[in-house]
Amino acid sequence: TLVNGGLRTREIEVTSYAEVVLAPHAADVAHPAFSNLFVRTECLPERCTLLATRRPRSRTEQEISVAHVVAVDGDVTGELEWESDRARFIGRNRAADRPIAMTGVRLSGAAGPVLDPVLALRRRVRLRPGAQAQIVFSTLVAATRDEALHLVDKYLDATIFERTAALAW
Repeated sequence: TLVNGGLRTREIEVTSYAEVVLAPHAADVAHPAFSNLFVRTECLPERCTLLATRRPRSRTEQEISVAHVVAVDGDVTGELEWESDRARFIGRNRAADRPIAMTGVRLSGAAGPVLDPVLALRRRVRLRPGAQAQIVFSTLVAATRDEALHLVDKYLDATIFERTAALAW
């Protein structure tokens, strides 16, 4: 929850970032680049969701999907931004602790098959004096793309965090 305790209107930009594996730990450690070749990303801006799906490498392996969702209760400004390519988010000759994406540049909107997948979403909110906004990022894992999309619909409401925390308690 962001609160503007000042006397001027403020615009705040919030960006998430998560690296995607979607493979057993041993397989990722042994061959991370090879493992990433089977991951495809897509953005569903109307659902404020970035989706990554790992297609099976064999008939015995199951598909797995992860959805990254942002829900906002507040005065949103601008369009949803996203990034699914780690190299574009971090930037050339940079590190994860100082990515190019956090220097005021727009996220590229890259999606599809990427060499090193990440899930990054960005939203901007306007806070008038005394106003507040709630921004909730949720990451959901499911056996299939369709199951992930079914879960997304539940997490598009910014009050989901309080409900989930209360139920977990």
